[in-house]
Amino acid sequence: MIKRNIYLDRIAPYIDKPVIKVITGIRRCGKSTFLKLLINELESKGISSASILYINKDSLKFDFIRTYSDLHVYVSKNLNKTKGRKYLFVDEVQEIEQWEKAIAGFFADEIADICITGSNADLLSSDLAKLLTGRYIEFKMNTLVFSEFLTFRNKTETDKSDEFALFMKYGGFPGIHSMEFSDEVIGQYISAIYSTILLKDVVSRNQVRDVAMLERIATYLADNIGNITTAKGISNYIKSQQLTSSADTVQNYLHWLSQAYMAHRVSRFDIKGKRQLELYDKYYLGDIGFMQSLLGDKFQDISGKLENVVYLELLARGYKVHIGKLYEREIDFIAVKGNAKSYIQVTYLLSDEQAIEREFGILESVRDNYPKLVLSMDSHYGNVRNGIKWQNLVDFLLTPSDPGS
Repeated sequence: MIKRNIYLDRIAPYIDKPVIKVITGIRRCGKSTFLKLLINELESKGISSASILYINKDSLKFDFIRTYSDLHVYVSKNLNKTKGRKYLFVDEVQEIEQWEKAIAGFFADEIADICITGSNADLLSSDLAKLLTGRYIEFKMNTLVFSEFLTFRNKTETDKSDEFALFMKYGGFPGIHSMEFSDEVIGQYISAIYSTILLKDVVSRNQVRDVAMLERIATYLADNIGNITTAKGISNYIKSQQLTSSADTVQNYLHWLSQAYMAHRVSRFDIKGKRQLELYDKYYLGDIGFMQSLLGDKFQDISGKLENVVYLELLARGYKVHIGKLYEREIDFIAVKGNAKSYIQVTYLLSDEQAIEREFGILESVRDNYPKLVLSMDSHYGNVRNGIKWQNLVDFLLTPSDPGS
């Protein structure tokens, strides 16, 4: 197993602390393997395997654990056999009915240090989840970013050009690295992940009746990455295809796709008014590998795909991300972490003066002292223009420092 240090470093300070560790993220992003990595870390420090209980609800071995009561009985029976510090790991906990009751009870009784995973952003939003309020820390996991992709491929930065082309085509699901790197093999694997998420985490969970319409909306999002998207706009598009779906229905489908991490909704922030806007969001896919599954070779907007890559990179680095609005112009990303803030423009190439003015000009209009950065695939442009930095996009993905620093 290859260590994912981004997340190991993030969770390490909370191990053996009185807080429930909740790891959320899209299916097959590596949550199960991450739990096994944590277990290996504990065992390497001398913790007996008898003091560690791992339950994976994706495995038929644990199919009998269907309710919080089943979970309580099984955990109590197995962890009461040992003395000393104990550890409980429950993978895909949302598959257990009213799981919150059991987890809250284990926490109250101090039965073990608890770590759980789930594949739905609604995991902690139910009425029952209020039982856990103030008792948990959430860690959001994504598919591999490009630096991790290189590690999994056992490649170095000298291979970055060829490898980035593969990354752009196949995306970051860790499972692809155990397979032959071919369009047919990887394509079928990602299509299977897409179908599982759609049917299990969206259709079944939300009792969706019109699956074909849901798929049409998912395809629309993939074909409009980086563009302003509204439920009404999608509804109008559907009507233009001689079909019918109300804006309210579309909004529900968008919400459910976001809850399953199939897509990420990114809201706009009015820089001048210093407020978050409630309309005209953008959506990015949970993994760029989905684009090939949903669109095949039809996808043409390379800048939108690059935006998706940068967006997921910023999430992995722990940033909260918004779209910036300044008067009638837009900034691709405002990345915020604590007191740090950066403005970022993403484009394919700075091919002419019009493109240069478009990308740098909007950042020059922002009158504050936070870092501002333009990313492109140009091999060279020049490092600074009026205080605004430029960086090759691939180099940025391989640079661990904060944007614009």
